[in-house]
Amino acid sequence: MTGALQGRVAVVTGASRGIGKGIALELGAAGATVYVTGRTVTPGQNPLPGTVGETAADVDALGGHGIAVACDHHDDEAVAAVFERIRSEAGRLDVLVNNVFSSPALAPHLGQPFWELPVEAWDETIDIGLRSHYVAARAAVPLLFAAGRGLIANVSSSGAVQHAHNVPYGVGKAALDKMTADMAHELRDHSVAVVSVWPGLVRTELVELGATVTDDGRRILGLPGEGEFDLALAESPRFTGRAVVALAADLAVMERSGGAFPVAALATDYGFTDVDGTTTGVLIRGDTP
Repeated sequence: MTGALQGRVAVVTGASRGIGKGIALELGAAGATVYVTGRTVTPGQNPLPGTVGETAADVDALGGHGIAVACDHHDDEAVAAVFERIRSEAGRLDVLVNNVFSSPALAPHLGQPFWELPVEAWDETIDIGLRSHYVAARAAVPLLFAAGRGLIANVSSSGAVQHAHNVPYGVGKAALDKMTADMAHELRDHSVAVVSVWPGLVRTELVELGATVTDDGRRILGLPGEGEFDLALAESPRFTGRAVVALAADLAVMERSGGAFPVAALATDYGFTDVDGTTTGVLIRGDTP
């Protein structure tokens, strides 16, 4: 898809690392200008590797134009400032990817029943996994209108339709997919598509950190109540990025607006592969309703 998004402007929230970084890199490889948001601006600031500046530089190296923007998505004014900057510098927006999520905050609570969870676990998951996407979409829409057409891609999961991780996680993803459907309804007459994408298990920095090595050299991730998963079969972060690029380049993307799509299914539909040439990864509780 090299050059497929030449001249397009995109923003990816939470792109210092993980799936967000993978999406930003693929948008850059397709020629887009990519605004990369996140809280990590200095190496070592976070226990996990990655900064917004490093992601932006990697976007440049792949042929796009990366712009690092420090933003805490807990702060509505900071989010508004991101889109005001895009309005001032670019005057338009073609793609919004709502990806930011507090995965490190979720990790200690995996597999815990809701009556044992601190209420703060709900607050963080719904605030950054749902509310932040609403705030960003609301700020982005006038810029998408200025472009004449556009795409909002929400990074969701199959946890929207079946139990995964814990109650707040599933509720947040189900609400995100409902928000996708309702925003799509209201934006249909404006040629702005809204879709949810469902990655499978992804080899993010956090997942790699949580893996253990077996005696035969395999890297295995154990998820409480969900089983053990071989990371050799997991998706790379760039697989989701390729799905977003395919959607953004699809002139008929409005036909998908309002829907939720597993990344592996989009790979089959659009004919792209992961970086290793595969088209499917590890499914956690399945990737279809």
